[in-house]
Amino acid sequence: MRAGWCATRLPLSDGGEGFLDAFVGERRTETVVGPNGEPVRADWLLVREHQLAVVEVARAVGLSLVGGAENNDPVGASTRGVGELVLAAARAGVREVIIGCGGSATTDGGAGAVDVLGPRLAETAVALRVATDVETTFLDAASIFAPQKGATYDEVSLLSGRLARLAQEYRCRFGIDVSAMPGSGAAGGLAGGLAALGAEICSGFELVASRVRLDAALADVDVVITGEGLLDRTSLEGKVVGGILQRVAGRVPVLIVAGAVSADALGALRENYCGPLCVVSLSELYGMQMSLADAPSLIGQVATDFLTALPPLEAKRR
Repeated sequence: MRAGWCATRLPLSDGGEGFLDAFVGERRTETVVGPNGEPVRADWLLVREHQLAVVEVARAVGLSLVGGAENNDPVGASTRGVGELVLAAARAGVREVIIGCGGSATTDGGAGAVDVLGPRLAETAVALRVATDVETTFLDAASIFAPQKGATYDEVSLLSGRLARLAQEYRCRFGIDVSAMPGSGAAGGLAGGLAALGAEICSGFELVASRVRLDAALADVDVVITGEGLLDRTSLEGKVVGGILQRVAGRVPVLIVAGAVSADALGALRENYCGPLCVVSLSELYGMQMSLADAPSLIGQVATDFLTALPPLEAKRR
């Protein structure tokens, strides 16, 4: 690095955008139904040696695909495209499909994906694992996530009622009660719909951390640098930043670089984290326009400044 340090780079994800980039494999692309019914081209990953496929929900039905919350139809948005990606992966002969749930435009309780997969999944003998970054239950998915996807107060009420009916339908059809299942509300209830089909819900961060051997890497570092687009209180609850801080536990200095930092995140860090910690908001330091235009370069500069300023006893260069 520019500051004279050696760096080990590990790709991490908690199940949201960028989940696919945390794995190594053969990129494949399918045309699937996007969140608003229009066709989209979505990548997925084939890891042949492990007979594994990785699917990122945001690539098929992501909120970014419709231009954000202001352009979304939160009631009509469907997860059908996710089901089509999973089915394509199953047809490639894999034994397991991992689905990273995050960044979706949808609150359909996974109904679209279940419609695609329900009649066909049993024929493939493929195991499903759903990687999430939340503990939100199925029935709470609308009240917690739908406003972020453009839903009005009345639409949240409508979606909550629809989720309650879906939970009952899944219980009748598949014999599985997803209503209070931890994590089942991820991606607007998609995780619950997949769980009704037999999928296992797990922590996306823990899954990726295990695959990249994060614990072994952290055992031999002097400094840790991590970050997130928006650092808020939820960043410390099952997401990458929170998982890193939990593992470091104050042993070495940590730099968190975020596009923006909320007051509740700073408050939570003051209350719950003891150890050398520096939090930098790019938008506060450089302005939002510059931060969006040149984030990689700015992150590099912030990291260089941080490492250069470390006290001599902490700055054990290699």
